[in-house]
Amino acid sequence: METECSEADCERPAAVELHIPWDENRLVCAAHARVLGRQDGVVADPDPDRAGDLLE
Repeated sequence: METECSEADCERPAAVELHIPWDENRLVCAAHARVLGRQDGVVADPDPDRAGDLLE
């Protein structure tokens, strides 16, 4: 079963785990990873099994 993005109102499949120093890690879709991953200290760790979803 594929995991959905953890961001509110988003139904895309999660493709990236964000490691967030000041909060819990989150599984998010590629679109949210591009935006949220730009914050200082956040590390985006793409799921290699979801590579196709990273191109959306």
